[in-house]
Amino acid sequence: MAHSVSTTPPVSRPAGATPLAGRPAGPAEPSVGTLAKSAMADVSTLVRGEIELAKAEVGASVKRGGAGAAAFAAAGVMLAFAGFFFFFFLAELLAEWLPRWAAFLIVFALLVLIAAIVGFVGWRLVKKIKKPERTIETLQDLPDVMRREAPGKRTHDLPTVRNGQVVRQDAHAPLR
Repeated sequence: MAHSVSTTPPVSRPAGATPLAGRPAGPAEPSVGTLAKSAMADVSTLVRGEIELAKAEVGASVKRGGAGAAAFAAAGVMLAFAGFFFFFFLAELLAEWLPRWAAFLIVFALLVLIAAIVGFVGWRLVKKIKKPERTIETLQDLPDVMRREAPGKRTHDLPTVRNGQVVRQDAHAPLR
């Protein structure tokens, strides 16, 4: 294997000079602007690639989650059907000691009682829901605010919010 030897004479430089000192950037040497543009394009490509990777991973997870939710729904439907057979079994079991019609009537009454209790609990929970008073208040003020805050018409300071509470200020106080 032969080694190649350079036939060009060495370039003489003043002491401490760098190869680029005093020479304009040529076509083989990119400018700083070109390097910055290239770096920004690379960063942009990298970010787009990361976003695509995240979309692919999240998409697969969402599909698996949807399949899991469908399996839970199917299990719930099967459990509901099983509940019917359990109550039928309970009625037949009671029919061993009571007339058949009485056994089914007892199971029916038991189901009505359970439904009434669950309905009452649900009604109590719904009754405890509070209306969004602050939102209603701000929505009632919205038409007035929209008229006052039209471009070029604002002549006062806006109220400030501290710890989630609106600190009221005089609506007609002049701007500072």
